[in-house]
This record gives sequence, C-alpha cells and structure tokens, in this order.
Amino acid sequence: MKEKIKNTVLEILKESDMTEMTEFKVRKLASERLGIDLSEKSHKAYVRTVVDSFLEEEREKPEEEIAEEEGGAKEEGSKGNKDLIICRLTDKRRVTIQEFKGKTLVSIREYYKKDGKELPTSKGISLTDEQWSTFKKNIPAIEKAVKKMESRV
Repeated sequence: MKEKIKNTVLEILKESDMTEMTEFKVRKLASERLGIDLSEKSHKAYVRTVVDSFLEEEREKPEEEIAEEEGGAKEEGSKGNKDLIICRLTDKRRVTIQEFKGKTLVSIREYYKKDGKELPTSKGISLTDEQWSTFKKNIPAIEKAVKKMESRV
C-alpha cells in the first residue's frame, strides 16, 4: 500500500505546478485517485515524507537536468541577450551569467511569471568580472563573519 501511495504522490508532484501545489492538495488528489482516506495521521506523515523527499531531490538537481525535464534550454533570451542560468536559489530567485554591453555579468536576481514566462525584476544585483572576483576572494571572510554572528544568537 505504501508503494502505491508513494507512486501516486510522486506522479501528482511531477505533473503539478509547484508554485500552486500544497501538501494538502497532493494528499487530497492522491486520496481521490487511490480511493482511500489519506487524512489519517500515519498516512499524513507518510505523504509528508514523500513530498519532502521529492522537494529535496528537486533542490539538488543540477540546472541542466531541470531544463531537460522541462523541455527547455539552460539559456534564456531576455531583450536579445542570452542568460545562462547557473542555479535557482528559490523558485523566484536565481543566479545567471549574461552579456550586457559587451561585459559579462554575474546576476543574482528575483524573477516573476507573466504569460507563462519568467521575467527579471529590478530586485537583485549584477556584478562585473572584477566585482565577482573581489566577492569570491572575500567569501572566507563572509563565512567567518556569518558564523560569528550566528554564535551571538
């Protein structure tokens, strides 16, 4: 029975818009498909573990795999430019490499959806090669400062 529940939940997750889907909706749809009540405590807990495991696997996938599964490419056009998606930090925030006025930029930016397309917002930062190099060199100092701040809390 657990295998049937797991397969049904995974099937629902794979075909769903993850910006709209909730654990409750997944459980409800799975209940309907399987013809059993999944709101019982042990079933709820099991569905939660399947959902959590699915989400964790999605977070760990390299961008190439996600793009292949979605039938897209890693490069996305924006006003004639090609943006190379390096990674998604959240469903609304991503790191990209792009060409702008002959310069390569590393951008960390928020995106929004409009007419099925993901478009950049003004919320974010774009770093030139030189700025990116300076930032990279200072990552150990940043990590040290973060640890120091966390130890105060």
